[in-house]
Amino acid sequence: MAGAPERIYADAASERLLTGATVITFIRTVATLVLSMWGAYDESLALLVSGLVVYWVGDTLDGEWARRFDCETRIGGVVDMVSDRLSCGAFYVGLAWLQPAPFFFSDEPMELIAIPVAVYLFEFMVIDMYLSLAFLAWPIRSPNYFYVVDRRIYLWNWSRLGKAANSGLFAVLLLATGWWWLGLIIAVGLLALKCVSLRWLLQLGIPVPARVEQPSS
Repeated sequence: MAGAPERIYADAASERLLTGATVITFIRTVATLVLSMWGAYDESLALLVSGLVVYWVGDTLDGEWARRFDCETRIGGVVDMVSDRLSCGAFYVGLAWLQPAPFFFSDEPMELIAIPVAVYLFEFMVIDMYLSLAFLAWPIRSPNYFYVVDRRIYLWNWSRLGKAANSGLFAVLLLATGWWWLGLIIAVGLLALKCVSLRWLLQLGIPVPARVEQPSS
């Protein structure tokens, strides 16, 4: 049951690095890096997009595997979010490297693509990373269960709609239209959303573990 306490809350006895889910995470991350670097080297947008698709499909698959086979761990959650940002960074840096090659559906050049990419990477790799790691301050398995801490922050960031907006909207519209200014509007909007979420998180307060006095020698 997805909402059962044993599913939501962490269990120290079940924490381990290697699970079926983390193996999928490692494989899809390596595959994404290879395709992204290959695409940048060959100046191939098709290879870069293939890397992005591998990242998205693999990110869905490792999460579903973890829940289906009950191997969802806090270690795996952190590995997943770090791998997401490595994969994302490889794709977008490769995309910016392609200038001035054209997009699939647009004849516009890519000279200005680095501007929205820089804003998006700051939002995703810095602000969103901090928000995502905050779950470690509570005894839950991953940000997917942050609704037991704060439902508003959860809905904006880790609900299905929140995840889709953060990870897919920017890339899809940028690739489909080739309009750098539209990408910039979306990136700035996402940055504002994350800053508001960060403000809510700081207002909520992040618990600090109790200090354990070490016995004197």
